[in-house]
Amino acid sequence: MFKKQKLKDKVVAITGAARGIGLATAEALIAQGAKVSIGDVDLTLAEKEAERIGAKAFKVDVRDRESFATFIQNTVQHFGSLYALVNNAGIMPMGAFLDEDPALADAQIDINFRGVVIGMQLALPELLKNNTGHIVNIASLAGRFALPGSAIYSGTKFAVLGLTEAVAGEFRESGIEFTAIMPSKVLTELTAGTEKAAKVIPTVTPQQVANAVVNTLIKPRLFVAVPDFLQSVHGTYSMMPQWMQQGARRILGDDGILTKLDHSAHSSYANRIHKLAK
Repeated sequence: MFKKQKLKDKVVAITGAARGIGLATAEALIAQGAKVSIGDVDLTLAEKEAERIGAKAFKVDVRDRESFATFIQNTVQHFGSLYALVNNAGIMPMGAFLDEDPALADAQIDINFRGVVIGMQLALPELLKNNTGHIVNIASLAGRFALPGSAIYSGTKFAVLGLTEAVAGEFRESGIEFTAIMPSKVLTELTAGTEKAAKVIPTVTPQQVANAVVNTLIKPRLFVAVPDFLQSVHGTYSMMPQWMQQGARRILGDDGILTKLDHSAHSSYANRIHKLAK
């Protein structure tokens, strides 16, 4: 069981929280007694969900330092001292590397990686005021097992893992904790249409990822895979020679995103992030 007292009245800001993992995390934290602000580019949806779950909604575009700074400031002004930031905002276009729209590639880098950098740089001074707190970055197991058909996405998630570990090293003498959460395939709008394309990849729910965030805020760990057993799988995989890794990948069909993605089922999400990238 979670220890509710640990997070009671703690102030947590979450980006990309109007839906999916971010929203599930907000709900899980509120259930623990935390005070939660949810930030999103879709303020209308964020406000609707915030009213439903008992959070506070603010608009934030993580690509824009001023917008992110305002989100942090609004959170502090509304709730008090910031205890944790969950960098959750992210997008995942799928398709061949050479076919990637340059604007969409830039959006991934800006949202998935640069947004995390900006968030950490803005939140850390707030946390250091009390020499306590936690930054949680939602990465992906694609940051350990890169997948054909999601090259730039995988690259941004590798970058988030390296960033998290390096910054944690810089602040290891402080009272600040850092975690990178690495979910497998999460059953959200983002993965719609991948039922055949990624059928060998374990699936998890947004609630499972949210529970991992709550757990690590209570008992900090630097890297957390969801499901947890995949953390040890990666260690075994890393020790395999490259020819064996490639053979295993061929057998498992790791190129399914390129050959089996249901584009019609994925179209709603694809259209939404294309508009975001313009």
